[in-house]
Amino acid sequence: MAEKKKFTLEYEVKSSPRILYSFISEPNGLSQWFADDVNFRDQVYTFTWDDEEQKAKLVSIKENKLVKFKWLDDEPQCYFEMEIVQDELTNDVALAITDFSTDDLLAEKKLIWDNQIDYLISVLGA
Repeated sequence: MAEKKKFTLEYEVKSSPRILYSFISEPNGLSQWFADDVNFRDQVYTFTWDDEEQKAKLVSIKENKLVKFKWLDDEPQCYFEMEIVQDELTNDVALAITDFSTDDLLAEKKLIWDNQIDYLISVLGA
């Protein structure tokens, strides 16, 4: 099996960190752009796409800053993280995505994130 490698993407988002945080941390916010449906119970988020479920444990959270999830069926070192980054000089807000992929799926995975974040930006009206 091919080894998964960490990659990071960054997207400018015209939103306040507080509003953006609700869209990356709360089931209701996540279900508006990330998955068709999102449920949360016992620190485990259940994401549903086209009747397919994937479960992820919430492993780290910093209010108005970061959420980090670990897919329950993925390799131990793999996770995905969404971090809100704000430039101290300009106050510009960006969303940094950290995820893992094998080399052969990297372009596809980046495209999925590009599409998801485009959708998030449209939902935010940003």
